Amino acid sequence: MSNILVINSGSTSVKYKLFDDKEAQLQAGCFNNVGDYEKIVKEILREIKDLSELKAVAHRVVHGGDEFVEPTLIDEAILEKLEKYNHLAPLHNSYNIFGIRASLEFLPNIPQVAVFDTAFYFNLPPVARAYALPKEIVKKYNIKRFGFHGISHQYVLEEAKIKLDKKNPNLIICHLGGGWSVTAIKNGRAVDTSMGWTPLEGLVMMTRAGDLDPGIIVELFKNSTKETVAEMSEEIYDILNNQSGIKALSDGIDDYKELLKEVSLGDEQAKLAFDSAIYKLCKYIGAYWAVLGGQVEAIIFTGAIGAGNPMTRNKVMEKLKWLKEVEWLTIETNEELMIARQVNKVIS
Repeated sequence: MSNILVINSGSTSVKYKLFDDKEAQLQAGCFNNVGDYEKIVKEILREIKDLSELKAVAHRVVHGGDEFVEPTLIDEAILEKLEKYNHLAPLHNSYNIFGIRASLEFLPNIPQVAVFDTAFYFNLPPVARAYALPKEIVKKYNIKRFGFHGISHQYVLEEAKIKLDKKNPNLIICHLGGGWSVTAIKNGRAVDTSMGWTPLEGLVMMTRAGDLDPGIIVELFKNSTKETVAEMSEEIYDILNNQSGIKALSDGIDDYKELLKEVSLGDEQAKLAFDSAIYKLCKYIGAYWAVLGGQVEAIIFTGAIGAGNPMTRNKVMEKLKWLKEVEWLTIETNEELMIARQVNKVIS
């Protein structure tokens, strides 16, 4: 047995890729508008030509907290621990776990491994990791910068090392998809990243607000018409996760290709959304340029938006043309391949 099946379960889609022991991709697929995860996992297993060749099934899990910083063999006890982090990544973790449970049901005798987005940032410097909150609150709720999109940023880092022929480069990596994040890499390791305790912090994203004055959240709580704290929290989390960002600024556009089309047609709200997202992205790139002391080998774009239509990249490069002697790169991410590589750490 030598093949690794990687399942990436999201809130509305499930992607999979099958790799052999030489990292060659044998099969791949994507299912959208997912409602029944058991049904989809069963369909994936039907598509796999030879299940007897499976060495392991690997799963992306977004939030692993401090407990999970290495690829981890999954059992029921591990799943129960993982569920503690569902509220910190509500668009991802619970759906990741749905996919894992379905896979465990159909393949109970095949090792299942979880690989974590947050693990890449486990060794962030204290100045980047800490929030300026009272010590007792930080300790009680384990509040610190965890960072996200780590699997993608790690893959891009490894590819950049090859492209630049440099073992420990200084990079600014921009992952732009449904969520947007920027990571500063110094001497080959992450030293800061825009997402924080949850994936809400940082850039203006497709449906997430990004950086906010906390007073706004307090005001939303004060004026909520919901009766219980739980209901208020759910309402506000929905606003911040699903109703904000580019979608809010553009008056309802939640598809980036459609946004670019409307910008090209001169729609003012679409232009405001696009310009706001670009503004915040440039702001973070500038900040991380300072964090890295101006010593940056490359600024890299990845993700469906970052590596897709060049309009976004071109706008950023135009605004940051004052950055001299830096290489601008586009590298398509491959989270599933990065996951498969990490699985070999725990499955020989």
